[in-house]
Amino acid sequence: MALAPKFAGQAYSVDVSPKAIHTLELFLDYVCPFSAKMFLALSTHVLPSLPRKYPGKLQLIFRQQIQPWHPSSTLVHESAAAVLRLAPQKFWDYSKILFEHQKEFFDVNVVNETRNQTYERLSKLASEVGVEEKGVYELLEVQDKAGEDGSLNIGNGVTDDLKVMVKVNRLLGVHVTPTVLFNGVVENSISSSFTGEQWQDWLEKNVK
Repeated sequence: MALAPKFAGQAYSVDVSPKAIHTLELFLDYVCPFSAKMFLALSTHVLPSLPRKYPGKLQLIFRQQIQPWHPSSTLVHESAAAVLRLAPQKFWDYSKILFEHQKEFFDVNVVNETRNQTYERLSKLASEVGVEEKGVYELLEVQDKAGEDGSLNIGNGVTDDLKVMVKVNRLLGVHVTPTVLFNGVVENSISSSFTGEQWQDWLEKNVK
């Protein structure tokens, strides 16, 4: 599926050509332990070698998959949407730090703070990869006043972006995280437990 230009930061492209390119889509949730396992293995063992091994042949797309049974999932994904707005080139770096700190946003660690307090912690994390903390928080903060039309569900600066992401994933019928699509087809042979070596073997067999 196509990627809207405003979400271009979600793509990890390797000197791509628009004529012939393989696409690996990763549907991941920032507070899903299995998503973290997959992403951290990829970022450590696979992404650094892609430009050398698959120039012009492969792009990866990070599809943000919110899992509503994790209440903080929406908030964490909103923070990544804010980074996409402000510094799309930092999206993958920020995603890595979110997965490294994911336990800080599990239920037990957010239940006693307000929504905006969680946003403050997420904004601080964004600053660790060089994104302006204040700018991230300004996009995330929810005001305590009604909108000009009297509406109370006013959302924040990235609500509309998040709606687009959710619509795309629903259209594709993705439910489980992680889910991987290869050239538009679900690739069940890829597991969250893949080691770096298993990822390299799979890529060598499938990316020609």
